Formats: sequence, structure tokens, C-alpha cells
Amino acid sequence: MDRRLISSGSRFEEEIGYSRAVVAGDMVYVAGTTGYDYATMTIADGVAEQCEQAFRNIQAALEQAGASMDDVVRATFIVPRREDWEPCWPVTRKWFARARPASTLLHAGLQTDAMRIEIEVTARLRAAPQEPARGEGGQ
Repeated sequence: MDRRLISSGSRFEEEIGYSRAVVAGDMVYVAGTTGYDYATMTIADGVAEQCEQAFRNIQAALEQAGASMDDVVRATFIVPRREDWEPCWPVTRKWFARARPASTLLHAGLQTDAMRIEIEVTARLRAAPQEPARGEGGQ
């Protein structure tokens, strides 16, 4: 099975020893992703803003893998504080309106107190559309 590593460019991947995503066969496994903006190495204070940035980070990894948010089949959300989950619902609904993946919520501590949500997803690559053979398709 082919295996391809996807990087976000975050220094954490090299320092810790992981990939933002791994493509294995027709599956894309995206690592737990927080709301860090890797271009500026900053993180917003608000949980909804962090959730939005985490989804942007996930979308970038999926695009590098040849997938989209609509291809996500599984999601895990980790929040340290229960009260932080409900403010994320509108953001989650926006990003998963079409995919509606199977999901799990966990309450657990994250790497730093500044991190208020972490999201992990699994997506399935769609088969490339097949070109009709010559003479097919009414031509």
C-alpha cells in the first residue's frame, strides 16, 4: 500500500516526530489539529475562533492529500472544558454541513492551556472520474 506524508510546515511536526496527515491507500488520516495559525505561530483566545482555524488547517492538509472536507468520514473533537463545546457547534456545522461524519467528543487536557479545542479527522479519497471510452457517451 502506498503511504504519503503531508506536512503543514509546523515546527512541531519535526520536533515531535509526526505528520499533519498520512495518506494510506484511499484513506487520509489527519492528526489532531489545534487552532494554531502556522503562518504566524499564534493562537486566538476564543474557542470558536480556534475551532475555525483548526478546520482551516485540516482543510489545507486534506487539499494536499487530494481530498476535501466533504470526504471526511470520521471526526474526533477534544475540548478541555465542557462549556467550550457548544460555542463550536455553528463552526462545526458550517464545515461539516455536507459530510456529516461519524463523530466523537472527548474531554481531556491539551498540550497547553491556550489550546481550547483539538480536532482529528479521517477522510476517504474519491475515485477520479472515469473518462468515457471513445465511441461511448453518444459521440
